[in-house]
Amino acid sequence: MKTNFYEFKATSLEGKEIDFSTYEGKVILVVNTASKCGFTPQYEGLEKLHKKYKKQGLVILGFPCNQFGNQEPGTEEEIAEGCLVNYGVTFQMFKKVEVNGDQTHSVFKFLKHKLTGVLGSRIKWNFTKFLLDRSGNPVKRFAPITKPEKIEEDIKALL
Repeated sequence: MKTNFYEFKATSLEGKEIDFSTYEGKVILVVNTASKCGFTPQYEGLEKLHKKYKKQGLVILGFPCNQFGNQEPGTEEEIAEGCLVNYGVTFQMFKKVEVNGDQTHSVFKFLKHKLTGVLGSRIKWNFTKFLLDRSGNPVKRFAPITKPEKIEEDIKALL
């Protein structure tokens, strides 16, 4: 298992492989997302945080996931269109991944190992958030019900 966040890679919604070493020195918020979830309006709050703090070094990474109630059934194109049209998302979105089970994306294996939650290492639902410091260390995990504006102080403390 990789032991450093910057060793990971993932494929963007546009099909481009992104090396996480490009995020070195940034404060990172990783979120598993879904387009048809009760928490989907959190995209708006995430985008506000992104716009407000990106110049200070905040990076938000969104990973669509269809493992909870079939709430992300769309194609990459449909996901991208929904994020942009409905919420004006400009932060980095990736291709759909799994966050639990045998096919869990390696970055979520890493994050869940470092920061367990209410269900142990399993992710409970869409919009679970992981905050990492500028050295790539996972420092805090937030439940799906935690709205982005509620984690602003934690983000500011790391910036």
